[in-house]
Amino acid sequence: MTDTTVVKVSSAYSPTGDQGEVCLASGKRVSMRLWRDEEPTQDKPSHKHEYEVVGYVISGRAELEIAGQTVRLEPGDSWVVPAGSEHTYRILETFTAVEATAPPAQVHGREQS
Repeated sequence: MTDTTVVKVSSAYSPTGDQGEVCLASGKRVSMRLWRDEEPTQDKPSHKHEYEVVGYVISGRAELEIAGQTVRLEPGDSWVVPAGSEHTYRILETFTAVEATAPPAQVHGREQS
């Protein structure tokens, strides 16, 4: 039997995660989260996690540092951070973006890795 579950999530009523992200729809293999109006920052501590991340910039600007590269992210850009990749980022201008993580970042404490 196939899974025919349909989930609708309104960001206005979504819970907020430990890092300020808005938790959006989440399935068994992928989840979405919204980073809304993140203020400019210096480099976040370099980190890696066991899940893959893809994202899309809605507004603002940031720089992603990964594998010796600096990638400038602007509205309309998308990115991928492969699972296990050491990376950091800095927000240059108030930033709003949507990310999807596979498998879901919040399951089984993955977000703490």
